[in-house]
Amino acid sequence: MYNANGKSDKNQLLKEHAPLVKRLAYQLRAKLPSSVEVDDLIQAGMIGLLDAVNRYEESHGAQFETYAVQRIRGAMLDELRSTDWLPRNLRQNMRKIEVAMSALQQKLGRMPTELEVAKSMKMTLAEYQDLLSESSGHQLIYYEDYHDDDEHDSFLDRFCADVSGDPLSGLLQDDFRDALITAIDSLPAREKLLMGLYYEQELNLKEIGAVMGVSESRVCQLHSQAVARIRSSLRSQLWTGAA
Repeated sequence: MYNANGKSDKNQLLKEHAPLVKRLAYQLRAKLPSSVEVDDLIQAGMIGLLDAVNRYEESHGAQFETYAVQRIRGAMLDELRSTDWLPRNLRQNMRKIEVAMSALQQKLGRMPTELEVAKSMKMTLAEYQDLLSESSGHQLIYYEDYHDDDEHDSFLDRFCADVSGDPLSGLLQDDFRDALITAIDSLPAREKLLMGLYYEQELNLKEIGAVMGVSESRVCQLHSQAVARIRSSLRSQLWTGAA
């Protein structure tokens, strides 16, 4: 049981950090398809915040906000995973793009252009770009990533020694980090700039469009394409090498 002061302290933590939940929810929502409701993320995040308040001990040595952010984001990701927010057919379409990119890169010895990928997939450039637009929310790594019908173990099984705690933190081991750096460095200059503005500078799509002189929808397409390139490169570097 908690004493009166203990209850007051926890209530104060909840009140002070509720805006943090909302901010994290909107940041995550910006990277997801329109079908994902921000209210669902906020609700999951508040559960994560409550969990953080109940579990936090100052003796752990971490600032509460640092600890809370991890629990809030984890709760939101669990909610997304449980609701399977990205349709299977969309993942399959993006997988086809990744395969086409990988094959073309091996053949050409360089990153393929959009038109080359479209032709390889027997699509017009407009059809290919529409597919990229529809793939908004495509992520670099999923919890169940690299687990298709023809594969019997997962990416996380191969590259994380312990996924019982925080699977994503396990991906920060040296091999994965080095492969990710290589993949980003190999992006076309414009897509490399976009990724820097999005993930390092934390600009939104509209702001990035203003910097790059393109529409917000075009930024969305280029982001989806950049993620597909990175995933293709990671699969080539890590998955093939570990097979």
